[in-house]
Amino acid sequence: MKHEPSPSPVSNPRTVPLVIVSPVRDEAKLIAQTMDSVIAQTCRPMEWVIVDDGSTDNTAAIVQQYASQYPFIHLVTIKDRGFRKLGGGVVAAFKFGLTQIKAAEFEFIAKLDADMSFEPQYLEKMLEALAANPKLAAVSGKVFRPENGKFVEEEIIDEHVAGQFKLYRWTAFCDIGGFVEEVLWDGIDVHTARMKGWETRSFDDPQARLIHHRLMGSSDKNVYKGRLRLGRGIYFMGYHPLYALASSVFRMREKPFIIGGILIMMGYIKAFIQRVPRYDNLEFRAYLQNWQLNQLKEKIRNRFFG
Repeated sequence: MKHEPSPSPVSNPRTVPLVIVSPVRDEAKLIAQTMDSVIAQTCRPMEWVIVDDGSTDNTAAIVQQYASQYPFIHLVTIKDRGFRKLGGGVVAAFKFGLTQIKAAEFEFIAKLDADMSFEPQYLEKMLEALAANPKLAAVSGKVFRPENGKFVEEEIIDEHVAGQFKLYRWTAFCDIGGFVEEVLWDGIDVHTARMKGWETRSFDDPQARLIHHRLMGSSDKNVYKGRLRLGRGIYFMGYHPLYALASSVFRMREKPFIIGGILIMMGYIKAFIQRVPRYDNLEFRAYLQNWQLNQLKEKIRNRFFG
């Protein structure tokens, strides 16, 4: 089915020195919402590279329809590997997209998923936050999922940045060495930035909320495998066992209720038993565990002595 790009409600959008790279695969059902959201921004990126990572549906055709109308959008393709490679595949496609950027200079880089929508002021709000704080490496809004006529928040702490739409200051992105090709790349990058003295932040603004049109962790097979994969991922990343347990208990409040948190811990324990290799940056893992233990101490102090 052909999709006609929606006209922009912004008569004179301001072009900003931002490049967006979107790795996509089989997103024909959702990508039009994302593209309409970017087109409608009060601040448009100077360039948007969409990397079709072997789609077998109508994704590329939909993107091409938009690209023919909006010159800042361009489509590049990667040969189909035959399967959706979680985490590492997304980052590999993103890195390929970086090599396809036409702009000689830009100040900001973003990775955007193709199952998102957001208000026209989203990018304007994010860029204002970056301009106000030179130490801010990356920023995002909070993420909400439509469910039964309401919006359910996908909770992330304020110090983290939503993986679905990561907007980085280019100098900070280069300083952390970019993204690693692993499942939890979107946690490793944030902690690496903070380890190097940068700040990262997600904040809730009614005009800067990210609407996620897919249950987190359900893009491959099903959400149950996604939760097991998350447990394996946090083991790889270097989570302290106590923080892994606390995170698993916290995730029991989200769909799939109870079982999701149990599966995360099972994935972590299984990876430990199997002696799965961990992220080989020992400095990072020491920093991460120290940060996690301090977070747990603060939570306990606030709960019982605050």
